[in-house]
Amino acid sequence: MSAAVIVDAVRSPMGRGKPGGALAGVHPVGLLAQVLTALVERTGLDPGTVDDVLVGCVGQAGEQSATPGRQAWLAAGFPEHVPSVTIERKCGSGQQALDFAVQGVAAGAYDIVIAAGVESMSRVPMGSARMGADPFGPDVLARYAPGPVPQGVAAELVADKWGLTREALDAYAVRSHTRAAHAAASGAFDREIMPITTADGVVSADETIRPGSTAERLAALPPAFAGSEHAARFPSLDWKITAGNSSQLTDGAAAMLVMSEERATALGRTPRGRVVASAVRGDDPVLMLTGPIPATRRLLRRCGLSLDDVAAAEVNEAFACVPLAWQAEFGLDDDRLNPRGGAIALGHPLGASGIRLATTLLGFLEDTGGRYGLQTMCEAGGMANALILENLGAR
Repeated sequence: MSAAVIVDAVRSPMGRGKPGGALAGVHPVGLLAQVLTALVERTGLDPGTVDDVLVGCVGQAGEQSATPGRQAWLAAGFPEHVPSVTIERKCGSGQQALDFAVQGVAAGAYDIVIAAGVESMSRVPMGSARMGADPFGPDVLARYAPGPVPQGVAAELVADKWGLTREALDAYAVRSHTRAAHAAASGAFDREIMPITTADGVVSADETIRPGSTAERLAALPPAFAGSEHAARFPSLDWKITAGNSSQLTDGAAAMLVMSEERATALGRTPRGRVVASAVRGDDPVLMLTGPIPATRRLLRRCGLSLDDVAAAEVNEAFACVPLAWQAEFGLDDDRLNPRGGAIALGHPLGASGIRLATTLLGFLEDTGGRYGLQTMCEAGGMANALILENLGAR
């Protein structure tokens, strides 16, 4: 088997996923094309040597419906013979693209491959691909009668199961913004962010971070799902999930260059990292957001490491209750959990988040001298991806 290494990783700034957001005027194909161009130019890669471009994207409708990786590659002016494929595992789509890239190299199917992700939530709103449709069918609805719930209601169920208070959720959200703001101010994101040119100018910093976020301000926000059509099913819930302690709808793209170790050596490239092991797991589709817990357990068994070996863990902040429930199960100390903030502050461009997290995690390991990092993503339907990332500079 060929060893797969990560040669480089880049991302766009994160823009608010609504009309008027910093990246809302950029077509998702153009957004991804600019990120791919930055990756190719920074690494000095001959784009004609790429075997495949694997792109995570959840909202495969409208402007993201025609294999966005293929269109972005062509928009960048790169050779036509390089193909692309779209991967959809809900919020873990980008992370799954990275898994498939590594597995393809290990199997000998690829020598050079790009794993990427894109989501323009301002232009392709969440749920666009299934509007007016029943995605479950009668058998699933019968098994989980009266049927699955929206993710926000699932987040309420998770917070209730782990006894997480509104105060704890809001405090965690403030911490996310504080850490991301510190990282941005210290230049920690500079290496990973590639400026994006828009009709209104160049965007070079994350738009989503709120440095002045406080627990008092978040406490004033109303619960977002207490009045939903599903609320009557759970009369005992103390509703506490708000827009402030949830991930932000976001526009963004990210990309990683993965090669066989042999090809990287032949090209004179110094790899930055590698994926030591990965795992996927399913869990209760009604609780939905708990998959990172069994996925992490499976991952650690598979690779023979423990959390004592991990310098940092990126647990995607779909809602504050997700990393907090995960932390309650594994006992990881606060300093190592999402040390540069997460999706509450940086946003969650669904298909791109897996690559964005890995890019940020790799940068953190390099800056601090840590060797191993863990990353896991909850996904709709009660699924999760998890991986161990190694900073090769720490060997």
